[in-house]
Amino acid sequence: MKRLITIEGVKKTLFGSGAVGSLPAELEALGAARAMLVMDRALSEMELGRRVQEILAQGPVEALPFFRVSPEPAPELADEGAELARQEQVDCVIGVGGGSTLDVAKAIGVLAKNEGKALDYVGLNLVKAPGLPTVMVPTTAGTGSETTFTAVFTMRGTKTKGGINSPFLYPVLAILDPELTLGLPPYPTAYTGMDALTHAIESYTSLQSHFVTDALSLEAVKMIAGSLRGAVFQGGNLHYRIRMLQASYLAGLGLAMSGVGAVHALAYPLGAFFDIPHGIANALMLPYVLDFNFPGSTEKFAAVAVAMGAPAKGRSERALAAEAAERVWELSQDIGAPLRLRDLGVPEDAIPRMAEAAMNVTRPILNNPRPMSAAAAEKIYRRAFEGR
Repeated sequence: MKRLITIEGVKKTLFGSGAVGSLPAELEALGAARAMLVMDRALSEMELGRRVQEILAQGPVEALPFFRVSPEPAPELADEGAELARQEQVDCVIGVGGGSTLDVAKAIGVLAKNEGKALDYVGLNLVKAPGLPTVMVPTTAGTGSETTFTAVFTMRGTKTKGGINSPFLYPVLAILDPELTLGLPPYPTAYTGMDALTHAIESYTSLQSHFVTDALSLEAVKMIAGSLRGAVFQGGNLHYRIRMLQASYLAGLGLAMSGVGAVHALAYPLGAFFDIPHGIANALMLPYVLDFNFPGSTEKFAAVAVAMGAPAKGRSERALAAEAAERVWELSQDIGAPLRLRDLGVPEDAIPRMAEAAMNVTRPILNNPRPMSAAAAEKIYRRAFEGR
């Protein structure tokens, strides 16, 4: 069947050590006079957060602080930020931090110019009009949120997760400064890096992948396999931090165009039911879903294994494809990423309802390279509960 391929994304990207110093000039070039600065409270009080605030203070654009972001944010947080943005007549939104912060900042941008609440726009292409321009400054190498058209929220009342998905959420500018990731401790470096690996593998093996996402995503797999251990164990090594931020960006570009699969579908209930951060949930579920998925696309999973260092000579395509999960497992073990659901306090009796909830994460389930049923999801969860 013929398929029309759409290639779109963040309008402009700046990458390099010290790139955050260009923030005032870039805001001025956008014609901004008053911006909203979105961060979480902890980051705003750390040296890195204070540095960003000092850089902004030296420029001509006034920055209104919104330091309310929490992990796995609720949609009401974006509503609150958008209302403040309207009241204060800001003309630009800056997100500085990890994926939760960047998602909230993007949502504030569109909500400030569209009527209604964040919940009204959870779904695909429901946003009616452009929002305020947004500038994303990631401080982790994981989510790739600076490249995507998605803002994900946790609805704790219904114990569900969902995203606002609209081209109007694409940022106008992403500033990627690897120096901002140097202070990230080993554990968050590990699980955010595994989040990026999840994005890279799922966008590469997605049923919606194409020639552009194949190139971006497979290169991201290779870069992460070669750099994540170094970023975890030698966190002050700028080379590894540069490579991981580049890989996270490439993986984000890939997932924005081709989407993700069952790892994300099975990770969402972990966040919705138990507030497990998205990166940790993805990291844990990735090898177990790969064990299930590889027969659905042996050519691509074989390529993933080779990109992660598996020797190819004299081996069948299926044998290589099966090794993709093993390579991911070894990487997770080496860097201390979580490997068993029971170690995160997930009760075994929650598995059936998690499996049912995962099947409602429709787009990733339909995008998965191997058809996924509730029974299969439950079996994967049980393996993840016990460990390999």
